[in-house]
Amino acid sequence: MSKNNSIYLFKLALISSIGGLLFGYDTSVISGAISSIQKYFQLDSIETGWAVSNVVLGCIIGSILSIWYSEHFGRKMTLIGASFALLISAGWSALSTTFIEFTLARILGGIGVGLVAAVSPMYISEIASKHNRGRLSMMNDFAIVFGQIIIFLVNYQIAKGMTQEWLVNLGWRYMLGSELIPCLVFTILLFQIPESPRWLAQKGHTKLAEDVVNTIYTGNELKDVIQSFYSKNETRMKTASKGLLFIACLLAMFQQLSGVNVMMYYAPTVLEEITGSHEEALFQTIWIGVAQLIGVFAGGYLLDRFGRVPMMKIGALGSAAGLFLVSYMLYTQADAYMTLAGMIIFMLFYAVSFGLGMWVLIAELFPNASRSHGLSIAVTFNWIANFLVAQTFPMINEQPWLKETFHGAFPMWIYGVCCILGFVFVSKVLKETKGKSLEQIEKLYS
Repeated sequence: MSKNNSIYLFKLALISSIGGLLFGYDTSVISGAISSIQKYFQLDSIETGWAVSNVVLGCIIGSILSIWYSEHFGRKMTLIGASFALLISAGWSALSTTFIEFTLARILGGIGVGLVAAVSPMYISEIASKHNRGRLSMMNDFAIVFGQIIIFLVNYQIAKGMTQEWLVNLGWRYMLGSELIPCLVFTILLFQIPESPRWLAQKGHTKLAEDVVNTIYTGNELKDVIQSFYSKNETRMKTASKGLLFIACLLAMFQQLSGVNVMMYYAPTVLEEITGSHEEALFQTIWIGVAQLIGVFAGGYLLDRFGRVPMMKIGALGSAAGLFLVSYMLYTQADAYMTLAGMIIFMLFYAVSFGLGMWVLIAELFPNASRSHGLSIAVTFNWIANFLVAQTFPMINEQPWLKETFHGAFPMWIYGVCCILGFVFVSKVLKETKGKSLEQIEKLYS
């Protein structure tokens, strides 16, 4: 691949990955706002969980819709539709005056996130070559984490030095409304990218697909791409796809059952109980995001260098170790910085394994002809698990007996055990896909 083509390919992946940035931004903005929203709308523990998890319900809807939209309208137009949903949601949620209105606005944003979560990695995997797919796929996950860090910083700056009364009445509105800026940038840039050549080839637009591939690559990859749609026995492909769908859905669920989004959604709440300061808790949360960013950056190299399966196994065990440290610190009510250290250890290992590896793997696993359906269903299961964790965490964490007995450690034990189960799953089921083309991976699992 020539230098100019590599630059162009990088540009396409970068624009698509802004969808990942909005994924991280939109889902994590609630972490700094939930305390104020809880007071503003006078929510109990179940309603607080719903205030956080309602966006995930929208994500589930968006993931399901992405199956049809990405297949019939293409990857590009689906991303454009998602960007408009996110734009409307950001403004609407910031201006909402009732909890019902807030909920509807956040669900709409979730639909947009669900669409980009499925289609952005799909688009990147379909334009990338087998030699740089891991690194380019890393860009989407890197953008997710970068979006989380940005909103952690924005939330901290908005809250810094402000009174509790101002945060309850106005501060959370500024936090939610700040998403309008990256949404607008994403919408404008999407009109500059071409459609996925593999989608074009699948729809019979061979000449258009050829033009895109000739722009991106120097070589003869289009022939393999087109042949992959027609050379497989249909029954065998359907059977293989069912097995891959089961693997991808479990992989996607294990990512969320690790408890990662407790760190993303509730870290300030957990840390505030130890630090006694909301502002300090918001500041410490920034370092959790930084740790994940470092892990994703390292993971992009490690996954391509040492393989998907070894890094997933190491990461699952390291994530469990970090969670058990967090649980011990919470249980003993020890130093807040050691609790933060456990969260950082968890994030580093999670990022190089399930954080990045899951998105890379589910984009790689499916045959060309069923990738949009398979990836969308797997992401839907990812969001279902996300919803369960986001909704149940405050209910478990604030249950009086569990709170008094374990001081917030009990949920962390549950997530740590799930990481161990994830290690067993990866060890027994996954096959190595490093260095293989999408067409070769299709044969590997057939």
